[in-house]
Amino acid sequence: MESFSSGSEMSWGTAIFSTVGSLVAAMMVFRSMAYNLFPKEVLEYFNASIKHYIARLTFRLTLVIDEYEGLEMNEVYEAAELVFASRISTGLTRLRVSKPEKQKEFSVLRETNTEIVDKFNRVELRWVPSFRKVDTMKVKQEVGESSYIGKIRYFELSFHKNHKDMVINSYLPHLIEVAKSLKQQKKTLILFTNSGKGGYSYYDYDSRQRVWTSVNLDHPATFETLAMESRIKHAVLDDVDQFVKRRDYYRRVGKAWKRGYLLYGPPGTGKSSLVAAMANYLKFDIYDLELTAVHSNSELRKLLVATGNRSILVVEDIDCSIGFHHRSTKANQGLINARKKKRDEVTLSGMLNFLDGLWSSCGDERIIVFMTNRKEKLDPALLRPGRMDFHVMMSYCTPCGFRQLSSNYLGLGDHFLFRDIEDLLITAEITPAEVAEQLLRGGVDTNDVLRHFIEFLKEKKEDMELKAKKIRTKKAKKKIEGKLDEKVLFKEIKDLIRSTKVTTAEMVHQLLMNEDNPTNAFMNLIEFLKVNKRQTEDLETAASTEEDSDFLLSSEDSEIEL
Repeated sequence: MESFSSGSEMSWGTAIFSTVGSLVAAMMVFRSMAYNLFPKEVLEYFNASIKHYIARLTFRLTLVIDEYEGLEMNEVYEAAELVFASRISTGLTRLRVSKPEKQKEFSVLRETNTEIVDKFNRVELRWVPSFRKVDTMKVKQEVGESSYIGKIRYFELSFHKNHKDMVINSYLPHLIEVAKSLKQQKKTLILFTNSGKGGYSYYDYDSRQRVWTSVNLDHPATFETLAMESRIKHAVLDDVDQFVKRRDYYRRVGKAWKRGYLLYGPPGTGKSSLVAAMANYLKFDIYDLELTAVHSNSELRKLLVATGNRSILVVEDIDCSIGFHHRSTKANQGLINARKKKRDEVTLSGMLNFLDGLWSSCGDERIIVFMTNRKEKLDPALLRPGRMDFHVMMSYCTPCGFRQLSSNYLGLGDHFLFRDIEDLLITAEITPAEVAEQLLRGGVDTNDVLRHFIEFLKEKKEDMELKAKKIRTKKAKKKIEGKLDEKVLFKEIKDLIRSTKVTTAEMVHQLLMNEDNPTNAFMNLIEFLKVNKRQTEDLETAASTEEDSDFLLSSEDSEIEL
């Protein structure tokens, strides 16, 4: 009985195996015949119909996310690749590693056809990276340049059909935001300049000409190492933090999402270091705008429009641009009027149009920084809120700044010589750059370094006192000479008035012609009186000659009568 049962099971299994084998063989024969008998298009249509029919029987939906959409990079693909690269598990046996020359960190990616399981709001989502070969096509890279590719990479995202709206409206936007955060953390900062030729370049959108060249920015400055007053440093940091968090607020009040900072103070006080610290803190690229290389407002507009979002635009020594000088002074007004005759130039109105005109809205999350050594030379139109919103005075080194530099260079938080140094710093005008140079020159012994620095401060103080004394002496001497000159001038004018016939109105008119410069006014009056004196003398001489001739004529008439 048992043998009969086991024999029947074996015959049943053999029958199934033979049937399946026959079906597979028949399908292989049919497939080969189909490829020979039917055109490729018919077979593709037949396969698509079968897949579509099978898909209707399943409850899962698959989204295909290509690397490129036309010529442009697909933001969803880029976000998925970046996010899942940070979630590589130890169970994977194959990975792809790369490192571009200008990138600091290695890029580690999964191999194709490796399934990735993600969860969002308790929903399971499955990602499978893959690729397909295509005819060679041209695509645009991030920096604006183009390249050619022969295959398209893509992700297949599958999930239950009921969650389609949640995936499209919530999950994918969330994925993009996470990717942006990761990208900022790993970002290699770039320093752009408008030198115009050579190097790695950014293209503007209109003419595709190279308007910015760049290098990687690897500046070590941070807010922790800046030699500034703690109060000012924290105020700048708080303002920057508030700015980057208020995107919705700026949109609600109808303002462009930008912020302007004016850094002013003597050279060597750390203005450039503050900009680098802001860039490192925010992970913003820097665009260093050299205004002397810009020849017109239209060229300036192309440069500014070609700057990216989340960036800092820096204009150094803006007081050296005559177009941005204070227009109320007559000397500057004359220069401005002379320059207005030229067509190819950058004007104040051109810069103001970008700061708060229509062009100011051509980008988001931008910071504009102006630097100057002399704030009073700038036109007030540049300085008002909405253009330069936050003014930061970069002063000479203070006791607080010295303690920060001492911590940076010597590793000292406190020392018994600090009191003497801080007393000298209050009276000696020394920049943080000079302090850093003195601390760098020192040896291993910190006591010797600080003592040498004290001697340097004393010499600096003596030099300042000597210069101040010379200036006071020069002013006093000039004042005395001025008084002597005034006495001489008044005496000369008094003598000339006695020998000329000039009315008071005429003298007042001559003085008013140079009312801004008293010395020139008096010299002009003296010259006028001298000319009048010569004219008076000439008239008197002519009158005397005429009298003599009349006398001779009368004498001759008398002789004739006799």
